[in-house]
Amino acid sequence: MTEYGRGSGSEPWHPDDPLYGDQGGWPGAYDPAVGGGEVGGDASWETYGGGAPQAGPQQQNYQGYYQEPQTGGWDATGRYEPQNPYDTGTYDTGSYGTGSYGSTGYDTTGYDAGGYGHDPYAGQPGAPGQAQPHPPQHQQQRHPDPYRQAQAQAEAQAQAQTRAQAPGRPAPAPVRDAGPDPETGWDPGPDQGESDFFARRDDDDDDDYDDGGHTGRRNGRNGEPKRKRGALGCLMLALVLVGGVTAAGIYGYGVYQDRFGPAPDFSGEGTGRVQVEIPQGATASDIGNLLKEAGVVKSHDAFVDAASADDDAARSIQPGVYSLRLQMSAESALAMLTDPAALNVLTLPEGWRATRIYAAIDEKLGEPEGTTQQVAENADLGLPDWAGDDIEGFLFPARYDVGVDTTPEDLLTAMVDRAEQEFTDIDLEAQAQEIGRTPREILTIASLIQAEAQEPQDFGRVSRVIYNRLEQDMKLEFDSTLNYAMGRSTLDVSIEDTQFDSPYNTYVEFGLPPGPIDNPGHQAIEAALNPTEGNWLYFVTVSEGDTRFTDSYDEHQQNVEEFNQAQQEGDG
Repeated sequence: MTEYGRGSGSEPWHPDDPLYGDQGGWPGAYDPAVGGGEVGGDASWETYGGGAPQAGPQQQNYQGYYQEPQTGGWDATGRYEPQNPYDTGTYDTGSYGTGSYGSTGYDTTGYDAGGYGHDPYAGQPGAPGQAQPHPPQHQQQRHPDPYRQAQAQAEAQAQAQTRAQAPGRPAPAPVRDAGPDPETGWDPGPDQGESDFFARRDDDDDDDYDDGGHTGRRNGRNGEPKRKRGALGCLMLALVLVGGVTAAGIYGYGVYQDRFGPAPDFSGEGTGRVQVEIPQGATASDIGNLLKEAGVVKSHDAFVDAASADDDAARSIQPGVYSLRLQMSAESALAMLTDPAALNVLTLPEGWRATRIYAAIDEKLGEPEGTTQQVAENADLGLPDWAGDDIEGFLFPARYDVGVDTTPEDLLTAMVDRAEQEFTDIDLEAQAQEIGRTPREILTIASLIQAEAQEPQDFGRVSRVIYNRLEQDMKLEFDSTLNYAMGRSTLDVSIEDTQFDSPYNTYVEFGLPPGPIDNPGHQAIEAALNPTEGNWLYFVTVSEGDTRFTDSYDEHQQNVEEFNQAQQEGDG
């Protein structure tokens, strides 16, 4: 038990207790009059000074609470009886009464210049000064602050009014002050005790009765049975759980498909038509992206997988514009890219004449016959100055992409540009100057080589025959030049044909023809610049793959006879 008579056990307390949290007065205070120790220390109350309590009106202690000092004593039965419960000491300019015993222990607020007041229990039976126990706790009286009591009542009424105004809720029972306990004399106030405890129960428990006033069923705010509300909550929870599991399953399946499943792909050969241009140097991954963007395949990965499964086919894909279908399987798209028929290009072989190229462009673009030739004669195609406005020889043999909006002028310009790029790459003008020829003469010689040579190994030899004849001032006597002049292509040349009047007829004219007779390729141009060493003056192709070169006229005539015999046998 403490020196104020209150034990340290589980005893009820109240936040308004003036000694709660500040027990023992001002710890460490020193009373010079007494010369004793600290207030609130281990010493007993009696060590802080004597003096009788002074009676007077009810005073306020130093913590702002009204305290009723007890000035009675202990009776013969051991019960403490206050003599004057409202006599708490005199308040003057010099003191706050004396130490008084209230509901929470001694009132240590009394202080004046002389020290603390006298113990009101001194000299009485059972007084603290006589080593008797303090009054029992059930005899202590508590008088709360009237201001705080009124404030608590106002707050309680406001809360009750708020609950009463809520829709679908009955008004709570009014809070009543039950008054002091008849046995102990303690008044809990309107904001304490059982009424306040039950007034503060959970909102969901406000309606414990159904509409008929019968107990046993707890209804909700709108009259709905709480059992139904609970079932609805369980149903909603189940739906949420099922939805979550479904979403997780869908997400997990998507992750699995992305990481381990096959790439998304269409099936079948597709429908419709779409053109896709494959650029030079495109990889399988690049092609896959192009096809996906064009709507040909469903995914980039599907095409890459198909290309990986057939690496040889994938490597054979050539650059160009392809005519494909929409929504094709990746395997079908790969097969179509390796089919030359699907490649929407115009391929020019080496040795084609300009007139033949014009006809091919008209056919490819669906233009009327003669459209491209008219464009070639009138359009500015970017020919070099040494071309002499002659497009022959400048339509370089290669493959050209053909799109939906491609025009004849587009193709002719692309061919001329490609030829000039070739001439630049081999430095045609400089090399021609080194051997004493003009670029146009080299291009003309290359066109003759392209027309006469049959096999790759024959290109240099044919070039040497041309140079040897030109050096010896011999007529070339090439059937190819005569056929060009006559606008035909045949191996059957008669004596009468050799008399055809044309500057391109080398049976009649000396030297080179006025210009190229076709459009030579790279190998023929290289052969024109670098003829093979030899003394050949004659050559004739007896049969396919059998071209015979000689410097003897008699030997040449024998080779011609064999050629004629082969031609007759072929006709028979």
